[in-house]
Amino acid sequence: PQVALTFHGQGDPALAHSLLSTAEKRGARLTVLAVGTWLDEHPDVARRILDGGHDLGNHTQRHVSVNAMSQASARKEITDCADRLRRLTGSIGTWFRPSRAPTASPLVAGLARAAGYPHVLSYDVDSLDYTRPGAAAVTRKVLADVTNGSVVSLHFGYPDTVAALPDVLHELDRRGLRAVTTTELLS
Repeated sequence: PQVALTFHGQGDPALAHSLLSTAEKRGARLTVLAVGTWLDEHPDVARRILDGGHDLGNHTQRHVSVNAMSQASARKEITDCADRLRRLTGSIGTWFRPSRAPTASPLVAGLARAAGYPHVLSYDVDSLDYTRPGAAAVTRKVLADVTNGSVVSLHFGYPDTVAALPDVLHELDRRGLRAVTTTELLS
């Protein structure tokens, strides 16, 4: 009875710190797929994520439509972010998620594997938090769609997500579902 709450890592680092702290206080662990340019601007966040017991992975260097790019450009998006992760943490992370698409094209999935990512991550629950619908709507959307084994897509950088997380975690707990890292969920 587990779910993975996965976060696209970019936006205001104060919101990211708030989400991480809220999760930790409730015994939840998150998966953060970081954008390389965000890591360049906020290098301390990478270590903070890992030190909190969360997963950290690759969400491309510039958060562009990676599936629509040429092979060389897509490879660069993946490897540039991997280089940032390695420099900041000593590892490229385990997970890659394509940017601006729920799933990776076969080309992008192959490039991610070639870059050292054994897993290309998708999701079955989209919170739609990036549309800024309000915290109550984010909470309703996640809780309406989540089931045992779900991978939920959320985003750092949106106050609605910060406000929704305590209610989401409370209701998951009430349902007997634990929020764990993707590594824990899928291992």
